[in-house]
Amino acid sequence: SYGSGPADDRWEAAGIQGWYFADRDEPVGDTISRLASLPFDAHPGTQWVYGYNTDILGALIEVVSGQPLDEFLQTRIFDPLGMEDTHFYLPLEKVNRLATVYSAADGGLERAPDPGHMVGQGAYVSGPRTSFSGGAGLLSTATDYARFLQMTLNGGELEDTRLLSRKTVELMTTNHLTDQAFRAGQGFGLGFSIVENVGARGLPGSKGEYGWGGAYHSTYWVDPTEELVVVYLTQLIPAGGLDDQGRLRALIYQAIVD
Repeated sequence: SYGSGPADDRWEAAGIQGWYFADRDEPVGDTISRLASLPFDAHPGTQWVYGYNTDILGALIEVVSGQPLDEFLQTRIFDPLGMEDTHFYLPLEKVNRLATVYSAADGGLERAPDPGHMVGQGAYVSGPRTSFSGGAGLLSTATDYARFLQMTLNGGELEDTRLLSRKTVELMTTNHLTDQAFRAGQGFGLGFSIVENVGARGLPGSKGEYGWGGAYHSTYWVDPTEELVVVYLTQLIPAGGLDDQGRLRALIYQAIVD
């Protein structure tokens, strides 16, 4: 969140609302230019804030590369790694493969509304578009994303294709925060949460594990100690009160036998 009072009015007046910028009809650089005029939620280096940081990075990539973000990711990441089902919007021939979105209701599940604006069926899946969000908005499969994560586990390489240097991956998966700046037992790297203390976090895993989750209750992590990649995708929003991810962790780690 961004506080209350006048700051909220300035965010709204600048049109900076919502989870990310994929639903806009303007280039993402125009959106970021307005964002740059707004006050910081916190001074740099003082605390971790959930915000539009990675969206800004996506806009910078467009400027430096001279390519729209979708083209850059396709040519520099998706094609080299063989990620054949990862897109900013669905090709027509793949529409029937899109998973249904559900919501928790009355102790069970119900189909989310259609279109449902941000939390319903098919939110942000149609194209073409002019705005590509660096922080969210890709559609993918468990297989494709597992290939990306396996590349990081391998130190930047997958099947003889080197995407990143080993030292770049180390920098991405190292905690960059000060103590007490994030969740108990965890820090944050360049795009991933990082496990610093397994006991303080209170979940099965390993020190140095990195990962994150998604708004639709998905999660993923990489455990270098156990040479493990996990991708768990769901289409559920909201999903409060569920313990499926905790049970998944327990099942996985109890099954590891040296």
